[in-house]
Amino acid sequence: MPDTNVVLRYFLRDDPEQFAQSETFFEKVRNGRARVIFLEGVLVECLYVLTKHYKVTRSEAAQALVGLLQYKGVTNPDRTVLTDGLQRFGAGNLDPVDCFLLARSRGDGLQIFSFDKELNKAAAKIEQL
Repeated sequence: MPDTNVVLRYFLRDDPEQFAQSETFFEKVRNGRARVIFLEGVLVECLYVLTKHYKVTRSEAAQALVGLLQYKGVTNPDRTVLTDGLQRFGAGNLDPVDCFLLARSRGDGLQIFSFDKELNKAAAKIEQL
């Protein structure tokens, strides 16, 4: 399982040695020669660091991670939910955790309980579908 720093070095290419190692690793994942699972927390942290520290747009950060989830060696059983959460983040203004809550709520048919008005408004739209 890759941690946040491995994913960031792969995307940012800001440390030549670490980029080379992460590129070798993810090339194996892309071709299915290595299997990985991405933890939701790693994806959330990547989104936060990319958008807040490196000023990558929400859309670009989400698209990059969605692309990574499509690699052959990614074995997440919740890949569809993670992809949905990333796409919601890229298209909206909710924080990453709220986007994953919405995606999981929709995917698992569960209701969200929150005091966050924006999250509740977004959840109500899903329930109407």
